[in-house]
Amino acid sequence: MNSQQLLTEVQFGKYDPTLTRLYGEERLIQAKQRILELCEGFTTLFNPAADVVLISAPGRTEVGGNHTDHQRGRVLAAAVHMDVLCLASRNASSIVSIRSDGFEIQDVDLSDLDVRETEKFTSESLIRGVAARLTQLGYSTGGFDCVIHSTVLKGSGISSSAAFEVALGSIFNHLFNHAGIDAPTIAKIGQYAENVHFGKPCGLMDQMASAVGGFVAIDFFDKENPEVKKVSFDFKSSGYSLCIVDTGSSHADLSDEYASFPIEMKAVARCFNHEVLSEVQPGRFFDDIPRLRNEVGDRAILRALHFFQETDRVLLEVDALSNGDFDAFLDLIIESGRSSYMYLQNVFVPGQTRQQSLALALSLSESYLKGRGAWRVHGGGLAGTIQAIVKNEDLPGYCAMMEDVFAKGSCHVMRLRDEGGYRII
Repeated sequence: MNSQQLLTEVQFGKYDPTLTRLYGEERLIQAKQRILELCEGFTTLFNPAADVVLISAPGRTEVGGNHTDHQRGRVLAAAVHMDVLCLASRNASSIVSIRSDGFEIQDVDLSDLDVRETEKFTSESLIRGVAARLTQLGYSTGGFDCVIHSTVLKGSGISSSAAFEVALGSIFNHLFNHAGIDAPTIAKIGQYAENVHFGKPCGLMDQMASAVGGFVAIDFFDKENPEVKKVSFDFKSSGYSLCIVDTGSSHADLSDEYASFPIEMKAVARCFNHEVLSEVQPGRFFDDIPRLRNEVGDRAILRALHFFQETDRVLLEVDALSNGDFDAFLDLIIESGRSSYMYLQNVFVPGQTRQQSLALALSLSESYLKGRGAWRVHGGGLAGTIQAIVKNEDLPGYCAMMEDVFAKGSCHVMRLRDEGGYRII
């Protein structure tokens, strides 16, 4: 099927059921418009007669396991409706040509898959990195032409980079490998690209949640083969909605603060001759707190305490969802948020008194939702976003309050989706 044939079929509603499942009925018109614009763009920029694939790779939201992945602990995450949508076709070269309405991406020649220092922190590095890892693992690659449209919010903790990596892996999978690469492998390939070629030492949570889809619980203890479990729960039937509130605060100049979380946790682990906290027995940690105060200080101890409780809390969250006990799940989400606030201490930057937007957003959320929902910091913390679980009847009032304080459009209602990296046609 070429781009013009796809455009016609989308106009006549052939894919309406699939698009409704991915994006919700309320976003069906928007989803169809995005595809139509991709078809028109592809026809203008590339070969209109080429056979195409339409790939969707979702962003993700962290539900449980705040700052546990870098200690090889447990997380609970979920794929959301915001995605990277790609229309792609093979070409007869080794060149990957990607065009996006959001940013400029240079062509990448896959005949050279070495790490390039000049490409660090660029989209080009991710393209080359995904292709490099596929080649190392014995999979096929080749040049392709592609147009992209993304609705994944940058800087919101929903992980636009992981969605892009999963989209790339899915394109290579369907164009060159007969859909023979499983989702966890695509996730690991994306992480490799981000770690080695892009230059960011991220964990695997973002890529795994995007690639697998749905609610997914991940245990990272075995770093080579993390345990991935899909959690069966129909969030839509709960009567609640999940919101991400963007407080507008900037992550700029906070690199040292973010680095302090794994640095201090690993300092505690080294006191027990281990690399990360997941290798330390909690009983030994608690017994040795008097010694640890002299060796690493109180904040590192508090952050380690958060880790031990938070990684176990993920198991309880999974059990609550699996058993349909949504009230218990909400209580656990609130516990997670309080632990992040008090022990992990990632809700505001020490010494900043005028800029404490996350703390303010959490305070307002507690005041409005107490007894009727849940609230917690979202993602890395310090700045950016919070997460709230809101009763559907409370949603208009909650969003209005948050947008009155922060900005119009700052309260984003998420739709959780079961599909990860997905070929629509």
